[in-house]
Amino acid sequence: PSRYFFCTTDLGCAMLLKAVLLFGAVGTSALASFAVAPRHHLRVAPQRAAVALPTAARLAPRAPAIFMADAAEAKESDGVFETLKTASFFALWYLFNIGYNIYNKKALNALPIPWTMALLQLFVGIPYCLFLWTTGLRKAPKLSADNVKTLIPVSLGHLGTHIGAVISLGAGAVSFTHIIKASEPVVSAALSFAILGAVSSWQTYLTLLPIVGGVALASLKELSFTWVGFIAAMVSNLSSAMRGILAKKTMGGGVGENMSEANLYGVLTILATIALFPVALAIEPPAAIRAAWTAATGAGMTAGYLAKMSLLSGAFYYLYNEVAFLALGRVNPVTHAVGNTIKRVVIIVASVIAFKTPISTLGVIGSSIAIAGTLLYSLAKNKFG
Repeated sequence: PSRYFFCTTDLGCAMLLKAVLLFGAVGTSALASFAVAPRHHLRVAPQRAAVALPTAARLAPRAPAIFMADAAEAKESDGVFETLKTASFFALWYLFNIGYNIYNKKALNALPIPWTMALLQLFVGIPYCLFLWTTGLRKAPKLSADNVKTLIPVSLGHLGTHIGAVISLGAGAVSFTHIIKASEPVVSAALSFAILGAVSSWQTYLTLLPIVGGVALASLKELSFTWVGFIAAMVSNLSSAMRGILAKKTMGGGVGENMSEANLYGVLTILATIALFPVALAIEPPAAIRAAWTAATGAGMTAGYLAKMSLLSGAFYYLYNEVAFLALGRVNPVTHAVGNTIKRVVIIVASVIAFKTPISTLGVIGSSIAIAGTLLYSLAKNKFG
C-alpha cells in the first residue's frame, strides 16, 4: 500500500542502504569539522642571550613571521588530522551500531531467547578487554573492593539498559524500539527531579512535549506495536536514566586508577555479565536454549548461521559502545546531541531497509517529531540547564 514506506526489491534495498551510509558519513564529516579542537602544541626551545650582530639584527624582524607561518601550517595540518580522526570514530560508531541492530535482530528472529542472547553479547567483549589489559596495549584498571562496590549499582543500570533493549528488539521491529528509546530524556528529567532534586529550565521542559507527542503519535498506528516491546524499551530508558544518575551521585570524584572511559565501560560490562548470568540461567535454562536451537535448525537454519549471527551481534555490540565513548569524548555537548540524533535516524532508516519493515505515514511523522524533540532537549539542556 502507498501509505507504507519500505523497499520492495533486493536491488532497491541495497541502493537505499548505501544512501543511508552515505548520509551518515556526510553527517559525521560535518560534525567533526566544527567539533574538534587541535591538540598538538608546538614546543619552542628557550631563547638564548642575543648577540648584537648586524646580520642577526637584519634577520630578527623576519623571524617571528617565519615562526608564525610554520606554526599556522602545523596547526592547520594537525587540525585536519584530528577532524578526520573524529569523523572516523563517528562513522565507525554508526556502522557498528547498524551492524549490531541488524545481526541482533536476525539472531533473535532465529533464536527467541533474549536473556541468553543479552548475556552472550555482554560476555563477548570480556576476552577483548582482558587481552588489551594483559598485553599492556591498554593500562589495566586498578580498583579496590570499595571501588567495585561503588560501581555495582551503575553496572546494574547498564545491565537493565541492555536487557530491556534486547527484549524490545526481539519482540518488535528495530525501528519501533528506537522510536520508544527516543523518549529517554523524559524519563531522565523525571528521575533527576525525584532523586536528585534537579530542576531544569522551563525551556528544557518545554522540549519534552514534542518527544511525548511524537512517540504517542508513532505508537498509535505502529504496525509492529507490541506491549512487550514497548514496556521493555521503557525499562531500558528507565535503567539508562538511573545509570546516569547513580554515576553522578557515586562517581563524581572518579573511581580507581587507569579508569579511562573505555576501561570504565569494560569494567561495567564484566560486572553486568556476572549479575546477569544466574538470572538468565533461571529464566532460560539449558533445556530452553537447546529447544530453541533445535527448532531453528529444524526450520532449515544451519548451526554455522546461528553461531555467526549470535557472535557477530555480541562483537558489534561491544565495538559500537567502545567507539561511542571514543567519539563522544572528543566533541562538545552540542555536537554530541546532533551526533546522537543523526545516529538514531540512520539506525531507523537502515533497519527499515534491511528488514523491509512497513511504517505508516503517521509513524514517520510521529518518529520525526520525537527525534527532533530529543535534539531540542539536548540543545536546551546545554544552553539553559
